Amino acid sequence: MGQYIAPLRDMQFVLHELLHVEEEFKQLPAYAEIDADIINQVLEEGGKFTSQILFPLNHSGDREGCHYNLKDQSVTTPKGFKAAYDQYVAAGWPALSCDPEFGGQGLPLTINNSFYEMMNSANQAWTMYPGLSHGAYECIHEHGTPEQKQLYLTKLISGEWTGTMCLTEAHCGTDLGLLRSKAEPQDDGSYKITGNKIFISAGEHDMTENIVHLVLARLPGAPEGSKGISLFITPKFLPNADGSIGARNPITCGAIEEKMGIHANSTCQMNMDGATGWLIGGPNKGLQAMFVFMNAARLGVGMQGLGLTEVAYQNALVYAKDRIQMRSLSGIKAPDKAADPIIVHPDVRRMLLTAKAYAEGARAFCSYVALQLDKELNHPDEEVRKECADMVALLTPIIKAFITDNAWTSTSECMQVYGGHGFISEWGMEQYVRDARINMIYEGTNTIQSLDLLGRKILMDNGAKLRKFGAQVQAFVEANGTDEAMSEFITPLADLGDKLTKLTMEIGMKAFQNPDEVGAAAVPYLRVVGHMVYAYFFAQMAKIALAKEDSGDTFYKSKLATARFYFARLLPETATLIRQARSGSANLMSLDADLF
Repeated sequence: MGQYIAPLRDMQFVLHELLHVEEEFKQLPAYAEIDADIINQVLEEGGKFTSQILFPLNHSGDREGCHYNLKDQSVTTPKGFKAAYDQYVAAGWPALSCDPEFGGQGLPLTINNSFYEMMNSANQAWTMYPGLSHGAYECIHEHGTPEQKQLYLTKLISGEWTGTMCLTEAHCGTDLGLLRSKAEPQDDGSYKITGNKIFISAGEHDMTENIVHLVLARLPGAPEGSKGISLFITPKFLPNADGSIGARNPITCGAIEEKMGIHANSTCQMNMDGATGWLIGGPNKGLQAMFVFMNAARLGVGMQGLGLTEVAYQNALVYAKDRIQMRSLSGIKAPDKAADPIIVHPDVRRMLLTAKAYAEGARAFCSYVALQLDKELNHPDEEVRKECADMVALLTPIIKAFITDNAWTSTSECMQVYGGHGFISEWGMEQYVRDARINMIYEGTNTIQSLDLLGRKILMDNGAKLRKFGAQVQAFVEANGTDEAMSEFITPLADLGDKLTKLTMEIGMKAFQNPDEVGAAAVPYLRVVGHMVYAYFFAQMAKIALAKEDSGDTFYKSKLATARFYFARLLPETATLIRQARSGSANLMSLDADLF
């Protein structure tokens, strides 16, 4: 159903021409030998795997869904999913960016990031199975004991086992301080964990022999609230000393959720009845350890939004060039046909360009953040590592919220291109809309991301991190401010930077008097910052495209036109957003709850 072709040309443009990743990697000893040929080869092979193996399973997997087997509390994934996973493992994809000490290939996260975009475009529900494993890997790699690393990382990296995170309970989602799951210490150093978790993605399945659950629970006498939460490695099967599979652990799937989208991923209710687990990250330090997983997941969810935007755009574009309806308002464009292809109509182009611009902006943004992560983890200069860590902290909530909000808009617009056919499941477009909706909710709702950005990442440090990013923008503005050809991009970018500075100060002052002002302004505020980020990257991409516009490569003409569309049609949203953010909390909070 439909098609997916990895956008290799744009990926290569972002990595090589915009970010110059080869030069950046030369500053990182672990990646100094990585060159453009290696990067391009990995991307090309990734494109083949995702388009030929994963994409054909996307629509059929959505229709079939997962099957829950009450007798043994197991889950069977859709037809073809396990075979695709076996091919994924055989090709070495799980190990791509993992630590060579435990069997990884040691390639940069930047490359892995691009591969994950392809996987999410091809089949988001399937990609969640190995995607969650990568988060579990990151958490254990940072907080596990040497013994835990040796046992679990080798299995996760090889793809023999997958991972999950078990946070949410029926009475608490965002407010994890309310969780009730208990962990009782045992004489052998393990813990017996009892409780119930819901919404656990990939919590049970048939694709691997074991599943490594990372479970949040409370120790006896633990402090109330979020300060009394610990994290435990709780595998489906208890491993033997040699890493082989041992006894079944009583952490089981009680049911799988019936849900709007991602039908082919098993979203499970997990029950623990004295399940054996091992502490990771220290007593009552569970949230700190789990946030490694959560931050990886939030970046991953942003990539899900990008992936769906790209594949929806590709298919809507093919349809718009093929479907004939009416004649162009400015005269017949296809005289040999009974009507013109709908791509001649201005509003169809608006819908397509919206998705195209949001995909290309997200690709540049995500690749930049992935590069900052590589530098944070590997740069020899401690000060550089700290600066990159600040950038990642600032931009992570924007990646999660802004990209997924835009994906909801983009997939909806692309479905609209199809007219009534878009609403019919056989075309595959309505699935992208349904799948896109969850990305705005899980791993911290987009409202939570907005509160995190404004309240914690900006106001808590008096805007220090934002000023660092703003300094990059200002340097670009100053370097190109006298270039007349760049004025259509530089002028609105500089103007938005000034307005964002004033808006941040105004909200900060209000928040001193009334903390509700933060909650009232946070969502439109994040979108303003998101647009500034996109405008910054589109201005850089436009500069490159202007220099190569006459090269004969039409790619640059397309890039320049997309940048112009973004600045003319999408960036102006910030005027409304700023007015909303400035309007204050009174219009939201003055109405008594009984009067709603």
